[in-house]
Amino acid sequence: MARPPLYARPPTEPAEERTLRRLASARHAPASLIQRARIITASWDGATVADLADRLGCHPKTVYKWLHRFNAAQGIDGLADLPRPGVPRRLTEHERGRIIQLARTQPPGRLQHGGEGLLAPAQPEAPAHWTLDALAQAAQAEGIRVGRSQVRRILLSEGTRWRRTRSWTTSTDPEFVPKDSHA
Repeated sequence: MARPPLYARPPTEPAEERTLRRLASARHAPASLIQRARIITASWDGATVADLADRLGCHPKTVYKWLHRFNAAQGIDGLADLPRPGVPRRLTEHERGRIIQLARTQPPGRLQHGGEGLLAPAQPEAPAHWTLDALAQAAQAEGIRVGRSQVRRILLSEGTRWRRTRSWTTSTDPEFVPKDSHA
């Protein structure tokens, strides 16, 4: 059985229409909100559910869902994502970003390059290379309550390297014998 045609209700005020049309043509907004705003504005312009689904590359049920949410007296607020189930994140996005930023900096115990060669570090007792423990301690010193395993998960999800790459060279020692790779 075919569903009756569904269209977005008319805008209740000019500001609502301006906001949605601006969001529908935005380039730097979440893609999901842009798609939802395009559904509403195209519906105002007379597009049917089937036309919208074809044009936006989504299922007609998706178009119905967002038209119903918009029409159900929720307006623009109805286009936002509903809260997700489960425990909310303990760390804010700012704290996560600060941990990633820490991993990209030079460790405080690393030797510094100067005009006359290597200089002593400002904090000689601090780690010279970032490890998960050292990053967790540095984050805790800044007031971020985070453990070693959580630092690891954050850095892996962002694709951030915290370990130095190892360089493999041959030895200049005349008695050095490389391992046989076929043994």
